[in-house]
Amino acid sequence: MDTKITIPPAAPSLQVLGVNVSRVDYDTAVAAIIDAAKARRSFAATALAVHGVMEAYRDCAFAGTLNQMDLITPDGQPVRWALNLLGARELKDRVYGPTLMLKVCERAAANELPIFLYGSTAEVLDRLSRNLRTMFPRLTVSGMKADRFRDSSPSEDAEDVRLIDQSGARIVMVGRGCPRQEKWVVAHLGKIQAPMIAVGAAFDFHAGTLPQAPRVLQDYGLEWFFRLMHEPKRLWRRYLILNPLFVLSFGRQLIRSKS
Repeated sequence: MDTKITIPPAAPSLQVLGVNVSRVDYDTAVAAIIDAAKARRSFAATALAVHGVMEAYRDCAFAGTLNQMDLITPDGQPVRWALNLLGARELKDRVYGPTLMLKVCERAAANELPIFLYGSTAEVLDRLSRNLRTMFPRLTVSGMKADRFRDSSPSEDAEDVRLIDQSGARIVMVGRGCPRQEKWVVAHLGKIQAPMIAVGAAFDFHAGTLPQAPRVLQDYGLEWFFRLMHEPKRLWRRYLILNPLFVLSFGRQLIRSKS
């Protein structure tokens, strides 16, 4: 399935099933986000795993949305392996959304850049905010807004933009789940003068409401199995259908690229 590229990404990238995935490590990704925050520049970023790539592969409109982003990091090990097979052998590790969030918070604290938390539930946001301030005592969480778990009306959306703007936040962390969070981030380019980072399940992980996979499973690309065991009803389709489809589809892409 071919997808149409819209706006070229800011970071060097390679196409994985039509999605411009950035060839970045943690240091490069964090630096790009912090630079945008200091400049008060509207900037869209996400950490994309197999699920996000396959959502875009199956939906050309979503692929076009993703390809308007400034930064798409290889969140899952399979996505990084795909980049390496396409030539990005300099990437020694993935750029995992939950870890990226913490690294950005650490730099934000050091540079006195307040953050805003957008998404999830009020309970998760309260716990997340407390935990982040415990980890990074100099970090300022200037505001929070829980998800409505539905599309916002134009007036509600305008109020959210005002809330973020008036908070003085220089970085917006977005935890709404893929693809909702990426669509929200791109829809607010130019409306919110700050980097917006879609970080998926990071809110629940760092709030302590969902367990993270052991590092050894993460390193071997088996985080999906750990999460499936904990949330089988919600995640079975994502992992048992989309993961094999990713392997088959990318395999065809790789063969075409070598011919």
